[in-house]
Amino acid sequence: MIVLGIETSCDETSVAVVRDGVEILSNLIASQVDIHALTGGVVPEVAARKHVERLTPIIEEALRQAGVRYADIDLIAVTNRPGLVGALMVGVSAGKALAYALGKPIVAVHHLEAHIASNFLTAPDLRFPFVCLIVSGGHTDLHIVEGHGKRRRLGSTRDDAAGEAFDKAARLLGLGYPGGPAIDRKAKEGNPQAIAFPRAWIEEGSYDFSFSGLKTALLRLVQQAGDTLNVADAAASFQEAIVDVLVHKTIRAAEEYGIPRVAVCGGVAANSRLKAVMSEETGKRGYQLVIPPLILCTDNAAMIAAAGYFQYLTTGESPMDFDTIASEALAG
Repeated sequence: MIVLGIETSCDETSVAVVRDGVEILSNLIASQVDIHALTGGVVPEVAARKHVERLTPIIEEALRQAGVRYADIDLIAVTNRPGLVGALMVGVSAGKALAYALGKPIVAVHHLEAHIASNFLTAPDLRFPFVCLIVSGGHTDLHIVEGHGKRRRLGSTRDDAAGEAFDKAARLLGLGYPGGPAIDRKAKEGNPQAIAFPRAWIEEGSYDFSFSGLKTALLRLVQQAGDTLNVADAAASFQEAIVDVLVHKTIRAAEEYGIPRVAVCGGVAANSRLKAVMSEETGKRGYQLVIPPLILCTDNAAMIAAAGYFQYLTTGESPMDFDTIASEALAG
């Protein structure tokens, strides 16, 4: 089955062609990072306008690179939630128009479900169940994935997501946008043990996350230290505090539920320290670890196409009147 995936949930315009949910034939991403760096964050109206300008040419190029024609498409998959509504509407409108014109089925894909599906683009042989940490700019969730579209949520963030915390920390430290990569780069120059930042473990046994207190601790440090602050040490210690909690709770879930398979996905999964520590801890226990490569961690249409394929096999096509939704937790 040839699936055309469309992703416009935030500031990446992406189109991909994927065969049978696991084989990427093309995966194009047009980033708007340079545009939004001027304002230190994504401006929704600007993002939506750029999607309008770029989407049709990228669809044409994705088909060309994949070596397929419109007539070869069997299914269209498009992100419809969560995300910036204006941006989502561009992709959804294009997907519906193509589905109608070609007489093909369409599926509306949850962005976080697609992050989970990115693991199968990386490791097609990944078996269920597995513990999955979804960690991105807007979400930090921990799930046991029992099947395609079947999962049990163990915990999620109660305030800031990990990626959001990195972005805010980067602004406080004057490291620019996007914050996650900036913190990661600067942290390599610092000592992760230099500053004793707090870890929010929450109540005993909880798999929820909280990073607002950590962000406040950094703000106070910046205010108190002023020009004497060692930015590299602050970045490394801040990053370590986040990674420590993410890894600890993920490994504890795998141990508690007796599941020797761990997957980490979402934009923050590209963080080099998170990958290193998670690899070390899973390696000690002999667990399988799957972390998609960078291009599949950040927003991309290949994961949308993969998720759409598995969704179509399990629940069928979506009705053509599906809506765009700004915020919706991934059911568990």
